[in-house]
Amino acid sequence: MNNAAPEQTLAKTAEPDAATPANRESRSLGARALSGLTSSWVFLALIAVIVVFSVWGGGTFLSLDNFRDILWNSSTIILLAVGTSYLIIGGQLDLSIGAVLVFSSVVGAKVIVALSGTPLEDGSYPNAVPAILIGGVVCIVVGAVWGSINGILVTRLKIPSFVVTLGTLGMALGLAQVIGMGTDVVGLPPSIVQQALGTQNLLGIKLVVWISVGIALIAGLILAFTRFGRYTYAIGSNSEAARRGGVHVERHVIALFIGMGALAGLAGFLEFARFTTTAINGHNSDNLLAIAAVIIGGTSLFGGRGTMFGAVVGVLIPVTLTNGFQIVGVQPFWQTVLIGAFLIVAVTFDQLKRKQQLRA
Repeated sequence: MNNAAPEQTLAKTAEPDAATPANRESRSLGARALSGLTSSWVFLALIAVIVVFSVWGGGTFLSLDNFRDILWNSSTIILLAVGTSYLIIGGQLDLSIGAVLVFSSVVGAKVIVALSGTPLEDGSYPNAVPAILIGGVVCIVVGAVWGSINGILVTRLKIPSFVVTLGTLGMALGLAQVIGMGTDVVGLPPSIVQQALGTQNLLGIKLVVWISVGIALIAGLILAFTRFGRYTYAIGSNSEAARRGGVHVERHVIALFIGMGALAGLAGFLEFARFTTTAINGHNSDNLLAIAAVIIGGTSLFGGRGTMFGAVVGVLIPVTLTNGFQIVGVQPFWQTVLIGAFLIVAVTFDQLKRKQQLRA
């Protein structure tokens, strides 16, 4: 019976077999060089995009208000990218996040409308504050429930996460249409935007942005410095080795999916907090945007490797491209072309890194 601690066992399984000290040194240098290149090129690409549009768009692009808009428009995808990073690093995938966001926002908005009460003569709602708080909690809980469904189906029935979440994508979106009767939920208290989260500023930046960045920072620290983060990397690298090392893989994977669902629910709440309405047909590509951003940010599509900083930078690239194209008057379709190119480059670097590690 193996009495070693899980971390010790996992560390042993990660030790490479090298032929000679010289070969090991050479391959180690090559791996480090390639790792440095892949970790820096995305950030340099973002800087290059900013420089190009600064020259092309002039003062309009360089204005402080414009950069605030870029951050504001990135806030929802950052939340989705946080959960997606954990899942992909852990060797899983979730295609249902956009639909879960929509379903959670519809249910949460319905709860807020029902609890807010009849508007008064001045247009205010008597129970707006508790209704908004309860609606936010409902959004997060509903999203977490969808995440638990995904996680249980993946771990208990051994169905690939791609297939499971493709199915729940259709289920969540269809049920959202049923509950909302095919239309967006309106009639939310205006205070959800004016006095709550939607347009509130902190140090000149929208509160929604601070929430997204704060969650990304906390998630990044957990991923990098805690046992939960180490187990996530270990499961994504080799789930069987992690299991033999004492990690409860199924329970951990379910937790990853629950976290993803809860973040999707929070993103749905913040979305209608910005616009005072839901957007049933407005999030069809959120799953692909989040996955592309995470992979562009350096997370390996094969699991076991990635950083939260890279994921956030990967989110900022497409949002900055869209913003810049709008300012200079270029068709936004070019943004899709460039994101596809970034994605191919990111996967190419990932493949090169994997080959380098296999030779090491």
